[in-house]
Order: sequence, then structure tokens, then C-alpha cells
Amino acid sequence: MNFSGVSDRNVFGRALRLPLRLIPSNAQMPILQGPLRGKRWIAGSGNHGCWLGSYEYLKQKAFSAALRRGYSVYDLGANVGFYSLLAGVLVGPEGRVFSFEPVPRNLQFLRRHLELNKLTNCSVWEVAVAGASGTAKFGPGPNASMGHLTTESDATAIRVRTVALDHLVAIGKLPPPNLIKCDIEGGEYDALLGASATLAKYGPTIFLATHGSEVHQRCCSFLADCGYRLTSLDGIPLDQTSEILAVRPGM
Repeated sequence: MNFSGVSDRNVFGRALRLPLRLIPSNAQMPILQGPLRGKRWIAGSGNHGCWLGSYEYLKQKAFSAALRRGYSVYDLGANVGFYSLLAGVLVGPEGRVFSFEPVPRNLQFLRRHLELNKLTNCSVWEVAVAGASGTAKFGPGPNASMGHLTTESDATAIRVRTVALDHLVAIGKLPPPNLIKCDIEGGEYDALLGASATLAKYGPTIFLATHGSEVHQRCCSFLADCGYRLTSLDGIPLDQTSEILAVRPGM
């Protein structure tokens, strides 16, 4: 059941969510449904939909259907690890997951979720994925899942390392990807640009969340030029959605 799909703007939705406030933030909850059923999740790490099993319900289902045992998966913007955990379980011990996340608070939960569930096929990278390798400022967002690379002056920004995926693949630090999930709060185009050779050569399936109309248009144009077929993940027209599935025919 898609618990997260129940609106919190009506009495039933608010009543359904009320008991969630009583759960201690450090409680280790069993995930209730889906491919991760029975795995452990820290309640206060993020959205309660994660342990309810209904987090980003449609995207989660499509993501799961696209994975195969033995796949190499890049999780760009891994946050606290829901999609990394999902990928790690579904690709099996012969597969690999590479989780990219620069925020210290998120990294703590990400590593804890992997430890709790004894997942050993996932490597955590304390970096932000960008168009080039180096360093950059990373500014906080309204919550822990919405930070982003920034060039603006911000006393609360932190300095993080950045990596370009093409460089890591070229020097052999990463195997070629079969699937990429990218959700990095506005940095999507630069990340894709920094992976252009990898996308051209290997054509991995891409689950892309765009942030802002300009970034959305640039990402769509770039992927189309790379030979990708783009579809909306949420039923909203492609020019209006922010959730994209990109597939290269024949790959």
C-alpha cells in the first residue's frame, strides 16, 4: 500500500500520521513492505515512508524493476541510503553499489543503514558528483536532503570534494555503470556532463530527478543528444515532471 500517497491535507491523512510522532527518532524500525521488507531503518533519519515501504512509491517500483543481479549501480545524492540499500539487496553479492554523498549527517545514517542490514556490496564515497574533480562549497537546504553545491557566499556552507564520473571510470576506480540514480538538488546537468563519455560508451539506465526548469531542459536536451529515450516516472508530461527515466535503446 502506498501510505505516502495518502494526503496530509485531510482528516484521515493527519490521523494516519499522528502515531508516527510518538516513535523515537533513534528507533530501528523494520521496513514493512516491498523488496526491503524486514530490513532495518532508523526512524528519525528521514521520511517515515522509508520504513513504511512507501517512499517515492512509483519511482521505487520502477527502480526495482530496472535492477538485475550483478549490476553496477551509482547512487548520486545517496542521502541516508534508501536507494543504495534497495540497490544493494537487488543486485546481490555479485553486484556493486557506489553511494555518493557529501553531507556528514547523511553519511552517518547511510553507513549505519548499511551496517544494520549487513550490506557489504556498497561503497560510500564522501564526495559530491559534479562536472569536474576538485573542491566546492556545499550549502544547506531547508532540510538535510536538500543541500546543494553553491557559488554564493554562505557562512553555513561547507567545503566538499567533487568528482567527475568519467575520470573515476577512466582510471579504473569505478566499474562501468549499468544504472545511475541522480538526485542532487540542481547539480544534475553538471554531473551528467562530467559523465558524458561514460554515458556515450556504456549507455546506463538513468533515474534522474531534476530541480528547476532550466536544469530540466538542459538535462533533457543533453540526454536526447546522447541517444536516450526519456519518459516521465510519475505520469506528468515530460516537460512538466521532475522525475525522468532515461533509457538508451539497444543497451
